[in-house]
Amino acid sequence: MLGEYRIQGRRAADIAASVEEAVGAGDLAPGRALPPLRELARELGVNPNTVAAAYRTLRDRGVIETDGRRGSRIRARPASTARESLRVETPPGGRDVSTGNPDPALLPPLGEALAAAARRYAARPTLYGAPDAGDDLRALAREAFDADGVAGGPVAVTSGSLDAIERVLTARLKPGDAVAVEDPGWGSLLDLVPALGLRALPVAVDDEGPLPGAVERALREGARALVVTCRAQNPTGAALTAGRAAELRTLLSGHPRLLLVEDDHGHGIVDLPLHPLSGCVRHWVLVRSTAKAYGPDLRLAVLTGDPVTVDRVRGRQRLGPGWVSHLLQDTVTHLWRSGAVDARAVAREYDAKRDALVRALRDRGVTAYGRSGMNVWVPVPDETGAVARMLQSGWVVAPGARFRMRAPAGVRVTVSPLAARDIEPVAEALVAAAGSAPAGRYD
Repeated sequence: MLGEYRIQGRRAADIAASVEEAVGAGDLAPGRALPPLRELARELGVNPNTVAAAYRTLRDRGVIETDGRRGSRIRARPASTARESLRVETPPGGRDVSTGNPDPALLPPLGEALAAAARRYAARPTLYGAPDAGDDLRALAREAFDADGVAGGPVAVTSGSLDAIERVLTARLKPGDAVAVEDPGWGSLLDLVPALGLRALPVAVDDEGPLPGAVERALREGARALVVTCRAQNPTGAALTAGRAAELRTLLSGHPRLLLVEDDHGHGIVDLPLHPLSGCVRHWVLVRSTAKAYGPDLRLAVLTGDPVTVDRVRGRQRLGPGWVSHLLQDTVTHLWRSGAVDARAVAREYDAKRDALVRALRDRGVTAYGRSGMNVWVPVPDETGAVARMLQSGWVVAPGARFRMRAPAGVRVTVSPLAARDIEPVAEALVAAAGSAPAGRYD
């Protein structure tokens, strides 16, 4: 069953470590079945309860998964293997439209903002004991949240959206708890959930966001938390509409103990109204990152939420990094206050490229999705073949396996690097690569 590899150990911790080290070294491949509890217990000369405890630890760490009578096996994507590793090298002369990065030409220059932050630091250095967030940034963030109808709550600052979501999930959940996540959805989140020892429950989406029926099913299956992308959903471009948000608020109001996490990473690059779900459950947060509007390397996000959850996040943060650099906070504050980014103008640029590609594909009989943001999702019948054919045509696209759990196959195209003259060539290549792509939806 395990080939030449032999699990070792007498204690549960040692057995779990033996399996985890083998996965990291590549000796136990994804999908490989593990011995039944009693069989391994006999082989190691230990009590079956010891093996059961080891397997439970491995499940909590996201290394293995258990499926009833089919037994336990190494996860298809173990927590130690990031989905980002599923990428294709760009050949000489090729074009990479797989990264999910913003267009550098649409990011603001940072020189003046960094200089302003340095001047403030020279006048008032940030030392130990300083507040974890600057008053000006908190005020700007709270004002923007209020303008978008987000429920009232304190503001915290983290090192990006994923850092915020991790801190929120660990503040409220325990290993083994289930988290409802969009499918297809953000690959980094799909990696994070099992890495925290949590179980991911897939929720299908369409252009208007998570499907209420799929959310309700996840809740019946025991979801303790739900993560929703407000706008510019990655990889499909979905954005919550007023109608869908109303449906979800009604549904979630019947589950007041659910933890709701809203990811508004598209703030600043999307010209669609926000329809927040906040306030329909007791424990919630809404996170906004600066990555897409101001630049990924600023590594900063602001969040608001119910006071208890935000207080837990800030308290745990103080025991780790302590705070996000005030130099970065002041840089973002300067950019935000000065209007360095014209969100509507940026949104128009992304909209023009994205809509043109979706339209070009549909004119050629290929279904594609991209209601907002910088990505287009293209369903394909054969994902591996489609990626390979695109590569032969000189285009690198992101394989859908980076974003899927149960959703049908597809590829993601980031429109940021495209110029108007590129739309037709990449559409032609996608048509050839997609072959007999299904006309059905990704939900």
